[in-house]
Amino acid sequence: MNYRWIIKQTVSLLNQPISLRNLLEGNWLLPRRIVHYLRIRKNVLVNGSYRTMNLPVNNGDKIEMRFVGDEFRTNESRYLIDNHQSVQVLFENRDLMVVNKPAGIKTHPNWQGETGTLMNFAAAYLSQSNQVPYMVHRIDQQTSGAVIIAKNPVVVPILDRLISSKQIKRQYLAITDGTLPQIAGVISAPIGRDPDDKRKRKVNGDTPQQALTEYKVISQSRQHALVRLNLQTGRTHQIRVHLKSLGAPIVGDPLYNDISAEHMLLHGATLHLVIPFESESKIINVKNPTYFNQNIVKWHLI
Repeated sequence: MNYRWIIKQTVSLLNQPISLRNLLEGNWLLPRRIVHYLRIRKNVLVNGSYRTMNLPVNNGDKIEMRFVGDEFRTNESRYLIDNHQSVQVLFENRDLMVVNKPAGIKTHPNWQGETGTLMNFAAAYLSQSNQVPYMVHRIDQQTSGAVIIAKNPVVVPILDRLISSKQIKRQYLAITDGTLPQIAGVISAPIGRDPDDKRKRKVNGDTPQQALTEYKVISQSRQHALVRLNLQTGRTHQIRVHLKSLGAPIVGDPLYNDISAEHMLLHGATLHLVIPFESESKIINVKNPTYFNQNIVKWHLI
């Protein structure tokens, strides 16, 4: 059989032996569908031999998982290579990389044949090692900061689960026009589509979904605030809409702020990453763009 991906991993950090199934589904967060294929095809080996799912594994055991491709909902990466811009890699291992997306470029193409996006630049970078990128999550075009990119389809559902369960956390910095009503708080306001503008979202718009954003004001002046924000949900334009609803839209937000500026001052500053198959955490800090720091100084938000 022609295997497209082979993942080899040594078991570690167990307090006691557990079944192979519990390791794959419980500890490593592989979906049952994928574990089912591994079982019926006998494509999971323990120390070089197939072992049934109910038999125990322990620290030091060597697991080998073999994948054909049809186990995954998305097994192809069709991003065109674009080497007009390099990617700044903040962290990289066998299965993923974290890159710093500059403001002004899209995370991914919206139509077949489109280039000039982060995923196209990532495709160029990974092509040097005969690998391809798989998208895990996105951030808005005018937002800068940390983005996780998978290097194989095996880890995509694992990363999805880690994000949805809030084990992987993303922290943002924003500078607002206007100040917030409290130094810290939680914005709990459902977000739906804006019936008057298909590009936009609004609090209590059409088909609203629950949205929670934690915030803390780091510094503020009479007219601006430097705010740290944590997403508890991941709605489209969530931070932008929530800050707008408090009367403090993000500086330079082209959709939600009537005051124009050269840059939108929203930056994905910190990523709390959980590394698949290892259950280890890593905090990745992303330097503020130069223009962001210049505005911090300009408005005395240090």
